[in-house]
Amino acid sequence: MPAYYIGEHIVSNTTVFSDYLAKVVPMIERFGGRYLTKPGTHEILEGDWKPNRVVIIEFPDIASIRAWYRAPEYQPLIAMRQSAATDVMIMLEGL
Repeated sequence: MPAYYIGEHIVSNTTVFSDYLAKVVPMIERFGGRYLTKPGTHEILEGDWKPNRVVIIEFPDIASIRAWYRAPEYQPLIAMRQSAATDVMIMLEGL
């Protein structure tokens, strides 16, 4: 059953975040992930959280998201991302 990762970011250092993306996108693809949305096209309809980057990525299943997120090669990138942005990261199962 497909699963989805939603990443909401308030990017404070675009240089570091761009470096993070260059490294993480191929990794996401290796774990079966594919972007469903274009960054920067979201619109906040309600609420106080104002991310400047929101993405939805489809994975084959929840296990694939967990495998990517827990992969040893991703662990250093978490710190990189957190140094460049404030994030909310969500995973959920599809229908």
